[in-house]
Amino acid sequence: MSKHKLREFYEAERQKNVTAAGQLKQKLLYSSLLRLIIFTLAALLCYFYWNLTELVIGIVAAGIITFIMLIKRHDRLKKEHLFHKALVAINTRELKVLGGEYFDLPQGNEFKDPEHFYSQDIDLFGRGSFYQYMNRTALDSGSRRLAATITANDCSDIHMKQEAIQELQKMPEWRQQFSALASLVKVEVKSERVVQWLDEYQGFVPARFTVLSVVFSVISLAMVSLFFAGYLAGIIVAAWFFLGLGIVGIFVKKINKLVSDTGKIQSTFEQFYQLLSKIEEEDFSSEVLQGHKEKIVNEAEKASSILKRFSKLLDALDQRSNMLVGIFANGFLLRDLWVARNIETWIKEHGSKIDDWFEVISFFDAYNSLGNYAFNHPNHAFPTIAGDAMVLKSQQAVHPLIREEVAVANDVHIAKEQFLIVTGANMAGKSTFLRTVALQIVMANVGLPVCAKEAAYAPIKLITSMRTTDSLTNDESYFFSELKRLKYIVDHIQEDEYFIILDEILKGTNSTDKAIGSRKFVDKLVRSKSTGIIATHDLSLCEAADALEQVENYYFDAVIKNDELFFDYTFRKGICQNMNASFLLKNMGIVDD
Repeated sequence: MSKHKLREFYEAERQKNVTAAGQLKQKLLYSSLLRLIIFTLAALLCYFYWNLTELVIGIVAAGIITFIMLIKRHDRLKKEHLFHKALVAINTRELKVLGGEYFDLPQGNEFKDPEHFYSQDIDLFGRGSFYQYMNRTALDSGSRRLAATITANDCSDIHMKQEAIQELQKMPEWRQQFSALASLVKVEVKSERVVQWLDEYQGFVPARFTVLSVVFSVISLAMVSLFFAGYLAGIIVAAWFFLGLGIVGIFVKKINKLVSDTGKIQSTFEQFYQLLSKIEEEDFSSEVLQGHKEKIVNEAEKASSILKRFSKLLDALDQRSNMLVGIFANGFLLRDLWVARNIETWIKEHGSKIDDWFEVISFFDAYNSLGNYAFNHPNHAFPTIAGDAMVLKSQQAVHPLIREEVAVANDVHIAKEQFLIVTGANMAGKSTFLRTVALQIVMANVGLPVCAKEAAYAPIKLITSMRTTDSLTNDESYFFSELKRLKYIVDHIQEDEYFIILDEILKGTNSTDKAIGSRKFVDKLVRSKSTGIIATHDLSLCEAADALEQVENYYFDAVIKNDELFFDYTFRKGICQNMNASFLLKNMGIVDD
């Protein structure tokens, strides 16, 4: 699918949901008018037939029932309207991203970690980052799951991950519907806190209350019936009513606390059961997606139905603020205690499963972003899993955040236990190339397609040192911070195989010391049987290729023609001979001739 076809798809989906949202808005208007008409009609009928008590009672009862039905219908229409508006927003966003406008999306700054294996060096988070470009999560837990996925440095089961992403890639409508539902979740409390609350909840309604509530309600209904039949005095019914209020009043503080706690999570459960239902209704074929779905369908009853029942219980508890419910239903039916008892029974039976169900929702929210990325980049290549002799072979590799019209593609071929030393003039493309290779490894490990015509890859973990900074907080110099990073690398390569990317080793010391130290460090890396790329301005480091067969020299060049600096950003074998710092200083008027 070309970019033009993608635009057509998103525009068609956007327009379809704009139309649906408009129609629902009209229905909402009619619904409001109908409620007003019913209320007015009932009031007029009561006025004209005020002397006919039985008829007035019937009109009021019928009016209340009709009004409640209309309110429920209005709420359903309102939710459908919000759902289609969310779909409009999703497709509008995708159209903007296709046009290169994504800087208003979440940046993921909360996930930045200077001590991570690679995330700080390759701009994984922050403004203009890969995370900002590809993230489409709608839930906070999904965002954290996505961030954890791309920073996991996990190179296992890549083929299975690819299958899952490829399956979601082909399900754009399902992905959008899931994301639209998730975007409507109003989360006041993080899912982890909800799980903790369920685990720690202590019930307060006595176990024998179930029988008591049934007996009390039956007696209440009998007494009310006898009262209207004229066989029982009103004072007795009133006394029984206040007895019911007194019983509920004994527990009112604990009930209020339960209402306060559940009021913050009610919307979460209402939307989450719909998300579970979306997962349950889909037949997934990939092993990863099937495995997560099985966590919610191996019950005698669907997880969505169980969660929906809990949502209804929370909603019922919230209705106690209604005078009719809060007073009369409690006085005659002990309603608050009955609802609280049902909530406590649900928690006891199902509370321990919520963590797994929430995890499944977070997983699909995160993986929807991966499937969406693959869908938006149909020309990118899913790497084939290569043999041990070669780590990365990528044809026409480009950084995915560089615009197609200006991107310069390069072929990359790195054998196992090989090191490439890359030299080049300032601004010639070395750092971009390093980040391109690093991001390809990260994306390949996640299971994503990479920005290349073809790619083959032997799974390997990544570790980098490209953007060391000093630390005023810890009173560390730039040089000491760099040494700590190099020590971090040395410690890790003793435990596992890594692809190492370094940009200018030992920048914080003098030229002679830097040359000697850099060469010793390269020798150590080669002996460790690691693989990687080292960018440098120090041409003496290129001599390592003469002594070590595992090392090869590559470069990016710059050419000065007619007092103008030109770059072709092409990756070539050899050593760069053209440096441009002096020319730039002169050309920008920083120094004299």
